[in-house]
Amino acid sequence: MFRKKKDEAAKAATPPDAIKGSGPLDDISTPPLKPFSRKGSHAPLKPPAPTSFLAETPRRPPPNTPGLSSRRQDRATAFDLDPKRLVIGRDICISGEITACDKLLIEGRAEVQLPDTRFLDVAPSGLFRGAATVDEADISGRFKGELTVRNKLIVRAGGKLSGTIRYAQIIIEPGGEVSGDMQPLEAPQE
Repeated sequence: MFRKKKDEAAKAATPPDAIKGSGPLDDISTPPLKPFSRKGSHAPLKPPAPTSFLAETPRRPPPNTPGLSSRRQDRATAFDLDPKRLVIGRDICISGEITACDKLLIEGRAEVQLPDTRFLDVAPSGLFRGAATVDEADISGRFKGELTVRNKLIVRAGGKLSGTIRYAQIIIEPGGEVSGDMQPLEAPQE
């Protein structure tokens, strides 16, 4: 009942070269199998999927790490170390009153009242208009208004200071300009 037919059994017993159309030269229309491809498939395999490898980039240590020095720390000044500092950058204009600042650096333009500050620095690109009472001042840019310096006032080369100026000590570098009403502060009497 489930026996193979004689013809199929004979074909299975004969070698493949003996059957017509099964030799390598008999059927030229089908391309040969590619090496390492799946049996019966002549389509190229998919390229291997890219690995999702992400190179781990080393993180920089925070700039205030003890024992490590970076270029920024090498050129750090006392101005950079104070937490109550304000920097008015280039192309920035500000006006009003600044009350809670220990150190002020002006690279842009400031039209302000500065009632009590420890240090004022006007950079060569900076302009200060208004009134300021400070412990120390370093003017490399332009200052117009009233300035009272309780300790040392430095006017750098290229700095221009005009208005009402009161100071305890003054240093004017060659090329620095000072104009207006200038008077030394009276020394406390002992």
